[in-house]
Amino acid sequence: MDRSVDQANLEAQPATLVAVASVIVSMALAAVGNGLMFAYIPVRLGLSGYEPTWAGLILTGLSAGGIAGCLLTGMLVKRVGHARAFMIFSALIVLSNAIIGAGVDPVTWIGARALYGFAICGMFIVGQSWLNDAVSNEIRGRVMAVFYVSYILGLGAGSWLMGLLDISGAAAPLIGIAFTSLSILPVGMTRLPPPPPPEGASIAFARAWAISPVGVAGMLAVGGLSMMIAGFAPIHATANGYTQAQVATLMFAMPLGTLLFQLPFGWISDRTDRRYVLVTASLLVVAAGIAAGMFDGSTLAVMILIYMVWSGASESIYSLSSAHANDRASKDDLVALSSTMLFAWSVSGFVVPALGTALTAAYGTQAFMSVAIVIAVIFCAFVLLRIVRNPAVPAEETGSFAPMTAQAPLPVELAFGSDQPEDAGQDITK
Repeated sequence: MDRSVDQANLEAQPATLVAVASVIVSMALAAVGNGLMFAYIPVRLGLSGYEPTWAGLILTGLSAGGIAGCLLTGMLVKRVGHARAFMIFSALIVLSNAIIGAGVDPVTWIGARALYGFAICGMFIVGQSWLNDAVSNEIRGRVMAVFYVSYILGLGAGSWLMGLLDISGAAAPLIGIAFTSLSILPVGMTRLPPPPPPEGASIAFARAWAISPVGVAGMLAVGGLSMMIAGFAPIHATANGYTQAQVATLMFAMPLGTLLFQLPFGWISDRTDRRYVLVTASLLVVAAGIAAGMFDGSTLAVMILIYMVWSGASESIYSLSSAHANDRASKDDLVALSSTMLFAWSVSGFVVPALGTALTAAYGTQAFMSVAIVIAVIFCAFVLLRIVRNPAVPAEETGSFAPMTAQAPLPVELAFGSDQPEDAGQDITK
């Protein structure tokens, strides 16, 4: 009897891995379209003669939609389930791209990208919670690492693709629609069972801050940093007269910088106090930001090198902060902690681009460099203060690091299994 059960488990394992891969492939396909549109919009606006401020407003609209996605995804998934929710979000991204492809209208594009922000945030939350429910603790870290790395590579591929297209027409939005449509197929055909309907996951800032001040501060910092660097880089490059191919090359290189920096930073942080690595990453963000200003307008190769360091260091703050917070959280705290950090990331990703857009209107597109530098300096000073006030955590007490991208939401536990406490979805500050 036991032997037959073991044999059944062995036969089921490859099928499970294939089913898990379907979610990862779906998100990677969606990432290609997302990277394409992220690079396309500022270049297309510049080609049409619009001021860079419009691109900043569109970026702010995207972030506003992301906040709505963080708040409303749980209710939607509870109503229709993970698979249907994923398809709904895919359809909304298709609609967003179709609106953009209909013609250049910045006001309409703000609404379209807000719709995209809502949908991509929800799509990520659904995909992450689905994978978290499907895999065991022994392989969860590796699966989520593959999930994020695949998405990062997809973003880079989409940016590179933009350089090959004629953007005077609707080719880019149409190809974005094609990749998003393709992303529905693996999930639509998956045999991966959906998780049970989710309960609520509360936002508890006081409790999250008590668990990890550095983790919460890191989310507040990196939400703005990511939008400033990844969002305003193509806007600034376009305003500076870079060609379509040059902007595409720059945007392709930045996700590669994310991978190049996160892997060694993660390896080091698993063996020491992660706060030391966070300080190093913050200082690199400051140095790269200063270099970006000093060498602004230099050759493309120089700018690529600077922006790879800038993007890689800033994106590392995201994954390091997440890992640092999880090191300090108990199992009962994880749901409220991840929800609160997700909300902090979303709010920062909305407020800071709005500030950057206002400064762009007053001082030009280079203003985003100063904003990113100031954020990194403040965060670095805060982490140093925490190190002085609190002794280092021994390396053996830390968890394992997984590469992430600050352009995608943190994993949030929408679905609770039978081993979760009955009050897991309640406000843990009460």
